Amino acid sequence: MSYKVLVVDDDANICELLRIYLKKEGYTVAIANDGISAVERFSSFQPDITLLDIMLPGLDGWQVCREIRKQSDKPIIMLTARSETFDKVLSLELGADDHVTKPFEPKEVVARIKAVLRRSVASTIDKDVKIVKYDKLSVNLTNYELIVDGKKIDTPPRELELLYHLASNPDRVFTRDQILDEVWGYDFPGDTRTIDVHIKRLREKISGVSDKWEIATVCRVGYKFKLKG
Repeated sequence: MSYKVLVVDDDANICELLRIYLKKEGYTVAIANDGISAVERFSSFQPDITLLDIMLPGLDGWQVCREIRKQSDKPIIMLTARSETFDKVLSLELGADDHVTKPFEPKEVVARIKAVLRRSVASTIDKDVKIVKYDKLSVNLTNYELIVDGKKIDTPPRELELLYHLASNPDRVFTRDQILDEVWGYDFPGDTRTIDVHIKRLREKISGVSDKWEIATVCRVGYKFKLKG
């Protein structure tokens, strides 16, 4: 299967470099050089994953990310020349799946793409049903579907995988480093605040739905899916 990658950057040299490396790996590549055309190209090209620079003319990368998330949960990897934690956290808050700081090695970007795609398309290659159910909660990792109080909730793949991992091991405490290793599955370059951001977003979706379970914070340690009563 040839996956489609949308590369969004106002630097034509970076776009061409990434195009060359991605085509060598068998990907179909489309390019956009500004925010407005990026949104239009996403709609017409329907990529499996988007590489999105933050500093763009027209609409910046964060605005583009918001627009993409209105219509799709397909993975987004943010590209930026800035390495501040704020940029990384905001990208995650807006629904991005990963973050790469410039300058980067093209081979690293390709490796990140492969890792993110493996997670996002796992339901098409894993024939075993992976589902956990609790009161008013169903987390289906086979179909990448979250049902809360009878309603399907749109959830990015990374968030769903995190919730499934916790819910599959009720009352087990996981440190942030363990979660990064076991859910992300590779050497993530950011810090453990990444986990806090994803937990916050999950809680916004599921907190208060049932009095029989919760995502609990274990002070100075990490998190667990706590069964109550």
